[in-house]
Amino acid sequence: MQVVVGRVAKAHGIRGEVAVDVRTDSPEERFADGTVLTGQARDGSTTRLTVAAARWHSGRLLMRFAEVPDRTAAEELRGVLLLADTDALPPIEDPDEFYDHELEGLRAELADGTVVGTVKEIVHLPSGELLALDREGAEVLVPFVKDIVPHVDVAGGRVVLEPPEGLLDL
Repeated sequence: MQVVVGRVAKAHGIRGEVAVDVRTDSPEERFADGTVLTGQARDGSTTRLTVAAARWHSGRLLMRFAEVPDRTAAEELRGVLLLADTDALPPIEDPDEFYDHELEGLRAELADGTVVGTVKEIVHLPSGELLALDREGAEVLVPFVKDIVPHVDVAGGRVVLEPPEGLLDL
């Protein structure tokens, strides 16, 4: 299984560098020299990308890939998702932290066991994370905070919600 660890935003300079929107908590590990990633284009096609260099510049990660020799090739990567194998991810020591792929697909239920939906994805915002739930075919966003999501049971395939009144209304 693979997870998204970044997205190519745009080409940078003339030597094939790209600016990357980082989607991992450990970019130094995910984008270390020699790391092989899978690039997935919008049309679903994939390509192998080997990290040749990565550096921070003005708050953004700039990367070069061995397979991308110049700006023209870098331009073609705009919008490409950078994927890493989940088995290459280090285990998380904190019991209150999870990888997105561990939460996606979990059953969302109330404390009494009433199923209210399925976790579709995790939305990362500067203010925090949201669980995007598929609820009867509609998307409902739930703040991923301890007061509202007091229990996550990955092994049991569920997250328990204690939502304030009206949060889950369609």
